[in-house]
Amino acid sequence: MIPPVNPRSPWRVAEVTAYPGFRLKVRFLDGLQGWVEMNELIHSQSAGVFSALADPNVFDRVFVEYGAVTWPGEIDLAPDAMYDAIKTTGIWHLA
Repeated sequence: MIPPVNPRSPWRVAEVTAYPGFRLKVRFLDGLQGWVEMNELIHSQSAGVFSALADPNVFDRVFVEYGAVTWPGEIDLAPDAMYDAIKTTGIWHLA
């Protein structure tokens, strides 16, 4: 039996909640909280894999896996970059 992974880095995400307008509220292991603004990225010509999140029903299926914000289909966000932006301004705006 393999022991469960228990991430402890402060920039690991502990909780995520989807909000209208393709926004996420995140809380990190160290208690830092903030917002991720994804509307511009999701609806851009360069959205790539993130274009799948333009369907609100898909976007709302967000969850945390191994300390990262994740969606079905192996779509995820870099928690360390998210942490740095939120620690500085309270918002990570993806464009």
